[in-house]
Amino acid sequence: MVLEIGRRRVFASSLEWPGWCRSGRDEAGALAALAAAGPRYRVVAAAAGLEFPVIGAEDLSVGDRLPGSVTTDFGAPAAIAPSEQEALPSRAGERMVRLLGAAWSVLDRVAADAPPTLRKGPRGGGRDRDQVVDHVLGGEVVYASKLGLRLRPPARDDARAVAAHRRAITDGLLGPPPPAPPRTKPWPRRYAIRRLAWHVLDHAWEIEDRS
Repeated sequence: MVLEIGRRRVFASSLEWPGWCRSGRDEAGALAALAAAGPRYRVVAAAAGLEFPVIGAEDLSVGDRLPGSVTTDFGAPAAIAPSEQEALPSRAGERMVRLLGAAWSVLDRVAADAPPTLRKGPRGGGRDRDQVVDHVLGGEVVYASKLGLRLRPPARDDARAVAAHRRAITDGLLGPPPPAPPRTKPWPRRYAIRRLAWHVLDHAWEIEDRS
């Protein structure tokens, strides 16, 4: 478990369960939010064929406290833990990618069940369902570039294109690393999977909450 501490926001992230990540205004709030999201994440683990333990806030053990950045305060976990710099063994990589695939399946199910128009925020803001899905696909193109992959966002209603897009990402995560573009510092694979899974689930749960 790592805490990423910004000036206005703190993220609590599991390194073992990619995508199980929540934020709060302080450390206690982030850990409480993470524990509260446990039942939701259990659905993801089950979709990956894994058993997720019942965990309360008092059971969470923080291994690293990482300094945040403007990205942290903007709303994304951007700090890379020291252990995420380590090589990713094939068995561990397959498990983590399986959880990423499960996160995608949860997003697909939630989006299919959601109405096209989502409830707006108190000031009338917020994307509708298709805009959220497009945002996730577009974000994955940016994330994939951090792995040395050059992708274009597929059309959300083209199932074959979406599947090929995701397969290219998982191949990039598990296969030989492609050369990184010039002047680009590639993301370690452990962190890339965590960030990808967080982004998928953050927006899947947003759609659920606003449906």
